[in-house]
Amino acid sequence: MTEDGRRQTDADVAARCYGAHMKQRDLFLMADAALRDVIDMIDLDQLSLPAPPEWSRTENPTLRDIVAAHAYDEAWVPDVLAGRTADQVGTRHDGDLLGDDPIESYDAINDAATEAVTRDLESAAIVHLSYGDFSLAEYLEHVTIYRAFQAWSIAKLVGLDYSLPDPLVDGLWEQLLPNLEDWRAMGVFGPEVEVPAGSDREVQLLGKTGYWVP
Repeated sequence: MTEDGRRQTDADVAARCYGAHMKQRDLFLMADAALRDVIDMIDLDQLSLPAPPEWSRTENPTLRDIVAAHAYDEAWVPDVLAGRTADQVGTRHDGDLLGDDPIESYDAINDAATEAVTRDLESAAIVHLSYGDFSLAEYLEHVTIYRAFQAWSIAKLVGLDYSLPDPLVDGLWEQLLPNLEDWRAMGVFGPEVEVPAGSDREVQLLGKTGYWVP
């Protein structure tokens, strides 16, 4: 029964699930676009800048290594959404995906990922990740968080005057805050960082997730 006493039908449930799925997909697309916006603002000579070691499994990573990792992650999106396993995909995405024009190459891979996400998808479908099997909606949630905070972090690294879009900040706030301590316990976020009084919502979010650096 609903709050007004009306019997909840299968259609009601389906509509609510569909709405939640659409919201998660929109949030992913905003985070993905934010990351692309930041990568597109990187000067080619900045790709040789050292990146924080914790961002990569590569020894002494550069920013190019980070962009390459994001290209690899984007390249997998169509396969993951199609339900393919690592064994089925094999080595298709191995090797240098960036080539002689790293930003243009990343953008082309991102275009393919965006096209795949905007298809008619079933949010309850199971997808196969390197760390386990999850619903498609959960996968989109995971990669949304990854892309959004990497967008901010890369912008900070190269000194860009950049802020995450307000709708993305609001969506992340709504999604993360209720379960933030659970995410923190899994190691996704570090300890909360105190931010200046009167900070806007983006800074508050970055502080609560341990990302804020004055």
